[in-house]
Amino acid sequence: MLSEVVEKKILSLLGFAQKAKKITSGDANVRALLKKDQVKLLVIADDLSEEAKNRWYRKAESFDLPCFSFSNKSAIGLAMGQSPRAIVALLDDSFADAILKCRMESMEK
Repeated sequence: MLSEVVEKKILSLLGFAQKAKKITSGDANVRALLKKDQVKLLVIADDLSEEAKNRWYRKAESFDLPCFSFSNKSAIGLAMGQSPRAIVALLDDSFADAILKCRMESMEK
C-alpha cells in the first residue's frame, strides 16, 4: 500500500503526463500502442476486477513492460482531467521512470 503522499505524487505525475500528451488510456488505445511498441509503463486501477487486472499483468509481461495497480479509477481519471480510467499507459521514459522511482522509494520505507 502506498502512502497518501506518494499516491498524490504519482497522480500529479499522471496529470503532467496528460498535459504533455505522453499518456493514453482506455482498453483499445492502450492495446493499439502496445502493438506499436510505444508503451513504457502500464498503470492499472486497483478497483478493476481481478480477472481484468490479471489479463493486463499477463499482457505487460508478454511485452516485458513494468506494470502495477494503484489508486482507483475515479482518482486516476480526475488526475488526468478525464472520466474514470481503469488502465493508463505512459508513453515517455522520463514520466515512467519518475513514477516507478516514487513507487520504489515508498516500498523501501
